Amino acid sequence: MAAPLSDPVVIARDLLRCPSVTPEEGGALAYLHDLLARAGFAVHRMIFTEPGTAPIENLYARIGSERPNLVFAGHTDVVPPGDAKAWRHPPFAGDIDGGFLYGRGAVDMKGGIACFVAAALDYLAANGGKPKKGSVTLLITGDEESVAVNGTIKLLRWAAERGEVFDHCVLGEPSNLQTFGDTIKAGRRGSLNGTLIVHGRQGHVAYPDRFDNPIRGLTTLITALQAPLDQGSEQFDPSNLEFTSVDVGNPTVNLVPGEARARFNIRFNDRHSQTALKALIEQRAHEAAAGRIRHAFEWQPSNADVFVTKPGPFTDLAAAAIAEVTGIKPELSTTGGTSDARFIKDYCPVLEFGLVGQTMHQVDECVPVADLVALTAVYRRIIEKYFA
Repeated sequence: MAAPLSDPVVIARDLLRCPSVTPEEGGALAYLHDLLARAGFAVHRMIFTEPGTAPIENLYARIGSERPNLVFAGHTDVVPPGDAKAWRHPPFAGDIDGGFLYGRGAVDMKGGIACFVAAALDYLAANGGKPKKGSVTLLITGDEESVAVNGTIKLLRWAAERGEVFDHCVLGEPSNLQTFGDTIKAGRRGSLNGTLIVHGRQGHVAYPDRFDNPIRGLTTLITALQAPLDQGSEQFDPSNLEFTSVDVGNPTVNLVPGEARARFNIRFNDRHSQTALKALIEQRAHEAAAGRIRHAFEWQPSNADVFVTKPGPFTDLAAAAIAEVTGIKPELSTTGGTSDARFIKDYCPVLEFGLVGQTMHQVDECVPVADLVALTAVYRRIIEKYFA
């Protein structure tokens, strides 16, 4: 007997068998297009481009034409598997072993997509093939694991230009830390990359009066910039600046370089904007330099601003659905890296709830089959409560 269309394990297995390493579509969107169209969704697939980046295919599907419009969002692209020989099961085989489904993207985040697709299909089947009221929309994109310029941000813009309005969104990223049901991501810190450059004067190490070693100045400024940025806020941990590389480009041991560079990343909370944060960092460096260290900053463009969905009816609804399925009251968290929620928050309130993220991006990435079933039940409960 064939499995029902709403079986999350079958959907996840089939998606894992699509080698959709960014920027390749790999057949994942084609598979979802067919599945959703058969269920009555109006499905659109479009390719967005940007000079200097790979073209990315995306999918938009909606059933219903009225509000409220509940959105589920995710990405089918995955990071490369690395050495496939290091995997116990081939990374694109979708093998099930010992109660676990193995494959690149099992957790991040084809498993989550399979669950919200299955939940939506089950809800529609129980209600005559259409929502009781309102609409269900799916946003599924293809470059979240890369530069994220031809995926969610442009798909949202495309939808808005068509007059689409979203009321609330659940993003299926792996949000749970240790146990399924323990965490809802209700916000994300911003992310900003920069390079600190210190200028000196090149020279032979035997003649210290003839050179100005920029490495000394660089270490002084690095120390100054690693002082705390803040003490945190009501819903965020303290902001954090970390230096990730130091480079002088000097292969010669008896030559003092003329320039030294240090790259850094800042994960910042809602006490800062990008503009204010840049000004703060530059002021601290200016004070530490005290007129003696010639320096400059290069800032990379960033589309990763801080955001938070504050506690309210939508977070209460999601938390209640999770507790009813798992028996666990989830915590609202703003930890972790960036996600496409940073784009969605400009269109509607957004929460992230998905699988446990322990094995994402690892060799032998896998998810318990039981968690796929449970996550589908949570999404199903969210849909039911939302349209109740």
